[in-house]
Formats: sequence, C-alpha cells, structure tokens
Amino acid sequence: PKTDIVFLKVHKSASSTVMNILFRFGEMHNLTFAFPIGGGNQLFYPRHFLARFVEGFSPSSPRRFNILCHHMRFLQPEVHKVVSSSAFYFSILRNPVKLMESSFAYYKGASAFSRVRSLEEFLRQPYHYYNPTDGDRHYARNLMTFDFGFNPDGEVSAERVKLMLKAIEASFDLLLISEYFDESMVLLKEMLCWDLDSVVSFPLNIRDSSTKSPLSDTVVEKIKDWNRLDWEIYTHFNRTFWERIDRDIGRERMQREVKALRERQGELARTCLQGMGSVAPKHIKDSSLKPLQHGSARILGYNLKQGLDKETERMCRRLVTPELQYSSALYKKQF
Repeated sequence: PKTDIVFLKVHKSASSTVMNILFRFGEMHNLTFAFPIGGGNQLFYPRHFLARFVEGFSPSSPRRFNILCHHMRFLQPEVHKVVSSSAFYFSILRNPVKLMESSFAYYKGASAFSRVRSLEEFLRQPYHYYNPTDGDRHYARNLMTFDFGFNPDGEVSAERVKLMLKAIEASFDLLLISEYFDESMVLLKEMLCWDLDSVVSFPLNIRDSSTKSPLSDTVVEKIKDWNRLDWEIYTHFNRTFWERIDRDIGRERMQREVKALRERQGELARTCLQGMGSVAPKHIKDSSLKPLQHGSARILGYNLKQGLDKETERMCRRLVTPELQYSSALYKKQF
C-alpha cells in the first residue's frame, strides 16, 4: 500500500469525506501528517503553500511527512520539501455549477456574496459585487483554479487553458470527480493498493437539502461563463477520469467494485448508525460529533448506536468524526 500521499483538498467537492479516509488510514498505520503550525485546519490558506507553514518542518533538517491533506493553495516546489519525492498526488473536482451554488450558501459572508440576496442577483451583474482585489474573492469565482494555484481572474485563451491543464497533469497522478464518488474511491483504492475498507466512508460536511435551490438553465450557463477556467479543468479531467477507468479497470469490473463498496457501506451504516443516515445538527446527541456550522448551510452529522463493543465503537466513531475534531485529535497524538 502507498503511504506517502498529497491530497489537494479542493473546497466544496466532497473533500472532507476524502480527508476522513486519509485520517483513518494514517491513524491505523501510524503515519505522520503535515499539520498546519499550531494545529489549525488550513495551511495559511488562501496564501500559496510554503513548507514553513507545516508544524515540525525545519529547512536545516527537512523532515518528510507521510500525508499532506489540509486545505492549501497548491505550490509544488514547496510541497516537495515536506513529502517524499515518490509521494502520490491526487485531488478531487466538482461540477463548477454545483460548486458555485454550494459556495454561495457556504461562504455567504464572503465580500462578493454578502450584499446579494441570491446567486441569480449576483450573476446578473457580478462586477457590481465582485472585486478582483478582495482577499476572499476566490470563493466567488473559479475556486478550483485558485486552489490549484492559478489566477482565478486570468484570461481564458486556448493557449492559457492548455498550459494550465498541462501543469495540473504534470503535478497530479490522479484527479477524481465528486459526482462519481464511489467510482472515484474504487479508482483511488486501485492506484494506492489499498483494501476496500480503507476507502469506505459516510458523507461528511454535507448540507441539508432545504438550503439547496434548483437553478434555471440561464443561471447554469451564466455560472459556466463566469467560472470558465473551472469549467475547462472539470470537463477535461472528467473525460480523462473515464478514459482511465476504461484503460485500467473496465466498466464491468468497475460496476462490481462499486456494488461491493456500497454493500460494505450499507453494512457499516447498519452496524454504526442510529437510523442509518445523517441528521440535522440539532439532533446530534454527542457534541463531539457535531460538525462546524458555516454560512447559511446546515451541515449534517451522525448519531452512533448505543452499546457497541469498544473496538466497533472506535471504528464507527472514526467514520463519523467531523474533520476539525479528527484533525485536532490526530495533531495532539502526533505532537
């Protein structure tokens, strides 16, 4: 199994669920994490990543960490300083239309969104609200482009897009697609030589559907236009994602693997969870399992069954612990 891993945690793309998978694997195999200094949950985002943001890094005796997975703005030469040269790099992408809708609900306090009532209103005249010099502008435009380290306000020329895609391909071994999360996990498991249980998960940091609103076709087109760089990244890597599945696994085997993954997930839900699924924040009984609430989104969580034996309880708890609590527990353990 591969144990040296860099995960670029792209915002609002099921990346908290992926992070939980990495946390669990790292904890089970006693791996070290590249934590933000002081145990925060972001590597000084939105600044470009620097090796000195990592707790325990010193240029004089460069210490290598196994897993780098906290929010950062990607800068490969600096990432190279904290992980082994053979590390496996991957990230996950999401359809920019859904990403923007989610971002609007989650980052309602961001300067570009704080003065508008709806996404439609913002898109009618974005430059009325959006200022390219604002420090938090990236939440409102080409968020994936920004997380990968590029300029979200860059011009969209064929040449520039080509260079950007080339740069991402040169840095990353695998790009997953959050709309095909189960297929993504099967692909990840194959590439990392992990077993099925290592990639099983329950969705984390997801919001209640009451805050989601259907978008009209006009709005969808406007979002694509406004996030053109993200759209180019997404469509390109969505295509290569399926090409890779066809080349390395094949659709038939993929279907079987996805079925096995979902069955295992169902099994664990029956073992671990009260009522099989996620619940609204006010119904979470154990306060240590309450996810951080953010913006106008209501972030769901889980209740564990009572009376589980110690070992099962520990396994179940790992699966449903929100990222901030899990991160800080691992940080305390490591330092």
